[in-house]
Amino acid sequence: MDLHQFRHSAFCEKVRLVLAAKGLEANLLEVTPGLGQIELFRLSGQRQVPVLVDGGEVIADSTAIALHLEKRHPLPALLPADARSRARVLLLEDWADTALASGARQALLQAAAADPVLRTALLPEATPDPLRRVVAALPAGLMAPVSEAVGEVLAPCEARQLRRNLEQLAVLVADQPYLEGDRLSLADLAVVAQLSLLQFPGSAGAPLAGRGVEGLADHPLLATLFSWRDRILAEVGRA
Repeated sequence: MDLHQFRHSAFCEKVRLVLAAKGLEANLLEVTPGLGQIELFRLSGQRQVPVLVDGGEVIADSTAIALHLEKRHPLPALLPADARSRARVLLLEDWADTALASGARQALLQAAAADPVLRTALLPEATPDPLRRVVAALPAGLMAPVSEAVGEVLAPCEARQLRRNLEQLAVLVADQPYLEGDRLSLADLAVVAQLSLLQFPGSAGAPLAGRGVEGLADHPLLATLFSWRDRILAEVGRA
């Protein structure tokens, strides 16, 4: 299998976690923004990652890929057999992919605007070193209008809602190992993938490991949540 991806995309991380949980391997093909996305469009009919090529099948969208892998490789199962439990897992996954993903992405972009190390590390791997130095040297005051122009500014009310949601997640995982039932599910992996944008795990490597969104990554009430995230990563071999 080939996975066309952006390394720091939470949705690509979600697919990588599903592969790891099922003990599957795929060639990770980093897509170059711009030209690489044109090539991806020729392959899949759209420019967004992730895209999985599995034999003769081309599957786009992280949820579609996860369901494809669940059908093709049913063990270990990431969706419960019980209909009600399965519905709760899919609802949690959808929430992680929409509301949580939107808040996490905007929070990360705002943090990157103020942190030259963070924004430089998030650049595509193919970015030339001279351009990296230019990006790192840009004052934070010049980066903020860029975030506003692309509509990626987290309003104070949205920031508060994101923090409240994360605090509630921390309560959920404080006394239970998984979000639904007594085994790992797609809901856990979807949430873990988004949390990795707010505080980068050790698997992100230097210089990202441990960095993240100030006020969330270092929030004392969220320490339990990030510890749970790290335990899930260790469980699937991604510590």
